[in-house]
Amino acid sequence: MPSFNLSRAVRVTRITRTHKVAVAVLAAAGATSGLAMASAPDTAQAASEHAPAAVQPVNANGMPTKAEKAETARPVTASVADHVKITAVAKQHTAHQAANRSAERKAVKEYPNNLDGWIRESLDIMKSKGIPGSYDGLHRNIMRESSGNPNAVNDWDINAVNGIPSKGLLQVIQPTFDRYHVAGTPHNLVDPVANITAAANYAADRYGSIDNVNSAY
Repeated sequence: MPSFNLSRAVRVTRITRTHKVAVAVLAAAGATSGLAMASAPDTAQAASEHAPAAVQPVNANGMPTKAEKAETARPVTASVADHVKITAVAKQHTAHQAANRSAERKAVKEYPNNLDGWIRESLDIMKSKGIPGSYDGLHRNIMRESSGNPNAVNDWDINAVNGIPSKGLLQVIQPTFDRYHVAGTPHNLVDPVANITAAANYAADRYGSIDNVNSAY
């Protein structure tokens, strides 16, 4: 086989050329890599610059929604607090009204619709008006005058002859009733309580008290 021996100069020349090519290739690769790395931020920045900006919701006043929520959060809290206060006041008012109704029911004394009840109611009214008289004094005179009949009418005495008959539990004539009628009672001559209180008022003026009357008066 023929032997080819290259001279030292040729070998050095070939190595030098090969080295240069390798260096050139490496340099080119490095430049490309560097270019890619250098251009990457620019590309990202360009993408960021050309990307549409995020739209943040705003309210009618041009303020961000979060700010609006922050502003409206306080009124909402205040509204809830106001509702609680109003509810509490309403409950207190309802309780107060219930207490008043209860007090009124207790204050309004009820009386039986009979002679005993009429006398007791009359005595309470008389006491409030400063008219003297007792249960016994009223009952005694009522039984003598009408036997406890509120519709009793005397149609035979002088008053009846004069056209103004005595009527009611204590046999009162109309002029006397009109003069001594006690305010707060019905303006009705034969109403049991109105008749008793008017007669007691008359007897107090004429005799000092109905208790002092023991006969026709």
